[in-house]
Amino acid sequence: MESLNDVLDWLQGAMNVRSHGELIWVLVGFIGQALFSMRFLIQWFVSEKAKESVVPVAFWYFSIFGGVTLLTYAIWRRDPVIIAGQAGGLLIYARNLWFIHKKRARDGEMVPTDADAERLAREAEPERK
Repeated sequence: MESLNDVLDWLQGAMNVRSHGELIWVLVGFIGQALFSMRFLIQWFVSEKAKESVVPVAFWYFSIFGGVTLLTYAIWRRDPVIIAGQAGGLLIYARNLWFIHKKRARDGEMVPTDADAERLAREAEPERK
């Protein structure tokens, strides 16, 4: 069995980085990208289940978590293109969550769940005969 250092050295070469510290940051970037990508899978799954386009609350949370992680990675990389894209997106994601929570608080309802999004989609569709 290879030692942990051998595995880390192999990964370091495969990721084209010069140190274990850089390798950790690249892995943080991949984790952020995975979180950010999950939002699309969740939205797709919920929409398929509802048989129409639905944006569940989980979409916005994965957008925030993935965006923050990617922004952190971009800052470490000093990449102004990714920094600008993620920082701008985070404002939009946070604003959408604020709207959702504000509406629910005003209506005296709980924070919406994906099941709520599916129920609302079903209620909005015309009766099928």
